[in-house]
Amino acid sequence: MKATPVDRLFEALGDPTRRAIVERLSDGAASVSRLAEPLGITVTAVGQHLRVLEGSGLVRSEKIGRVRTCRLEPAGLAALEQWIAHCRRTWEKRIDRLADILGEE
Repeated sequence: MKATPVDRLFEALGDPTRRAIVERLSDGAASVSRLAEPLGITVTAVGQHLRVLEGSGLVRSEKIGRVRTCRLEPAGLAALEQWIAHCRRTWEKRIDRLADILGEE
């Protein structure tokens, strides 16, 4: 089965290190080495996590000279927001139907 954008987002956010990177980037752009410092992991390991985050559309990075700077891409959450909204509508309809059924008895 082919991974959907929502699958990639859940994969990206399913890892605590990647969630920590996203939280850090919510404060503003940062270099890979700055992201690695508080995590206690290597720059290479951060780079691997960033590839997953970039693949999900949550993070964008650019390299200028020797420094790779990363920033959040808020539009990357759109697929997840749409999925959550769809699930909410579905469950609200089901709950309404259940209330109707219980109200009839």
